Amino acid sequence: MDVVDLREFYDSELGQAVRRLVTKRLAPRFKLASGQTVLGLGYALPYMEDLALGHDRSLAFMMARRGVIHWPLAGDVRAALVDEYDLPLLESVADAVIVTHGLELAEDPLEMLQEIWRVMAPQGRLYLVVPNRRGIWSASEATPFGYGQPFSRSQILGLLKEARFSVSNWDQALFLPPLKAPALIKAGEAMEWPMMRLLGRFSGVLIVEAMKQVYAFSSGKRARRLVPRLRPVLLPAPQPAGRSHRIDVPSA
Repeated sequence: MDVVDLREFYDSELGQAVRRLVTKRLAPRFKLASGQTVLGLGYALPYMEDLALGHDRSLAFMMARRGVIHWPLAGDVRAALVDEYDLPLLESVADAVIVTHGLELAEDPLEMLQEIWRVMAPQGRLYLVVPNRRGIWSASEATPFGYGQPFSRSQILGLLKEARFSVSNWDQALFLPPLKAPALIKAGEAMEWPMMRLLGRFSGVLIVEAMKQVYAFSSGKRARRLVPRLRPVLLPAPQPAGRSHRIDVPSA
C-alpha cells in the first residue's frame, strides 16, 4: 500500500464512508486551540482536512517507504516525505498528532512512538487509528486496513506505556463489512451505532487517544541512567620543558 493506493481508496465510495465514520468518532475528542501545531503522520490527510481544515499550523508527514503527495492543493506545501524514526522537528513542538495508516506499517512501532513522543509538547495529545486484530477489516486486503500488523487493545496499551504515553480514551469504528457494493455501504453506515452495541470489540479499527507523560519516573520503576560511550578527558596545562605531567584517566 503506497500513497497512491491510499488516495485512490479514500476517493472511492467505501473510502468516503470510512472517512465519515472515523471522523465522527475522532471529532468529539479532538481539541486544537489557536496557535497550536497539529501533525499528521502516515496517511492522515482525510482526517486532517476534516478536523483541522484551515488551521495555519498543520503538517502532513508521510512515511519514506510509502511516498508523498502534494498537500494542500492551494497555498504553501505542508507535506513532506520523512523517516518515521527521525522526524525533522525539534523537541516538544507538536500539540496534537494524528497517526493513521502509519503504526501498523512501521517495522518498529515502539521506536516510531518514541520518536512521536520526542516531538510532542508536554501534555500533547496523540490520536491513533489502527486496524483491530479481532475485526474482519484486518483480514481483508480490499482496504488499506488489511495491510501491515493489526493490533489488539493489550498490544497498543503495552506499546504506549513503554513509549511513555497514558491512554485517556478508547473508541472503535467500522462495524460495516469491507464491501464495495453501494447499497451495503449505505446500510452499513446507517447501522454503525446498533452494530457497535451488538458486536462489541469486533470493530474494524481501534481509535486511541493518549497523552504524553513528562515525569521522569513511571510505573514505579527507577529511571535507568544512560552511560555515555565517550567520556571526555581534559588536557593538562602546558608544562615547562624537562618536567613530566601525569594524567589520571578515570576507569570506565
